[in-house]
Order: sequence, then structure tokens, then C-alpha cells
Amino acid sequence: MDSAPINLTHHFLIAMPGLMDESFSRSVVYMCEHSERGALGLIINKPSPMTMRSLFEKVELQLGRPDLIEIPVFQGGPVHTERGFVLHDPMSRTQADQQPEPAYASTLAIPGGLEMTTSKDVLEALSTGAGPKRVLITLGYAAWAQGQLESELAENSWLTVQADDHVIFDTPIEHRYDSALALLGLQAWMLSPQAGHA
Repeated sequence: MDSAPINLTHHFLIAMPGLMDESFSRSVVYMCEHSERGALGLIINKPSPMTMRSLFEKVELQLGRPDLIEIPVFQGGPVHTERGFVLHDPMSRTQADQQPEPAYASTLAIPGGLEMTTSKDVLEALSTGAGPKRVLITLGYAAWAQGQLESELAENSWLTVQADDHVIFDTPIEHRYDSALALLGLQAWMLSPQAGHA
């Protein structure tokens, strides 16, 4: 008998110590999408050498948000590392009696409250000093084919916990792994590097 499919949208995947893959070692992945077709997430605790200021220079936009200038752009995962993914507070506009309408051209509304935008218009909004209040930009993303994430979970590669926006936007980068573990009441020293079943 199959158990009901798990849906980890708006959850964190927290790498177990035994996960040695360079992209994912000690990573916290925010899951944007998870269905029977597969899963997509953004690593939120691996800064790249690039800052927001240099990203905006690269796309020939001024960054009109002094609060974001020195924030790093993150290595979101090993897939499409040349593309930007913007995780941000919801910006959807709701018309009377209608579904909320995304503020940007290409936005995935993540059940649980956040949005992920891949179109340049969100950067254009930030360049004018507007845009979402809280933003995390990654280059690349993490993806799992159908059933792949489930088998990694069965191998104890990841811990999972409901995501907390404060870990993404308000926690210093070097504390995000420990803060995500703390949501489960765990600390890193409690996890044995040898994955296994008790």
C-alpha cells in the first residue's frame, strides 16, 4: 500500500551531515514546488561572491534600494546557474471578486505566502526603489525528477520542516543552517554523519 504523497512545498530541506555533495553539503533548501512530477527549490544559505549591486550592474540597471546593495546573490542550486530566481514577499494585487493577480510577468505563488519570480520586471521594480520589501536572489536552482526527492528522503539525506520566512530573510547567512535545525528542536551535533536507521 502506498502512503499518501508528501508535499514539501514551502518547507525547508536541511542537508544531513552525511550529504557530501558539494552543492548541497550543509545546505538549507527552500522548496518552491513539489508535486508528483518532481520538485524545485532554492538554496538559501550558500552566498556567491556576487553582490546585488554587481548583479544589477550586469543587467544594466541601477539598484534603487540601499538596503540591498551589499546583500549577496546566492548559489541557488546546480541547475541553470546563469538564470536569476527572485524569492520575495507576496506582491500579488487582488481585484474585487477575482483571483489575486501576480505583480510580475513570471511569478510562482508558493502556497504558504512567498513568491518566486524569474522575469526581469521584479529587478526593474527594485531598480526604482520599489519592489518587494524582502528579497533573496539566487543564480540557479535545485531540481529533482519524479520520485528522486522521495528516494533521497528515504535514504535520510534530508530533514524536512515547515519553512519560516525569518530564517530566509532575517537570519544571518552563517546561522541559517542551525536556525532551520532549531525549528525541529535539533542542533547540528545531535546528527550523526552516518545516515542510517535506528
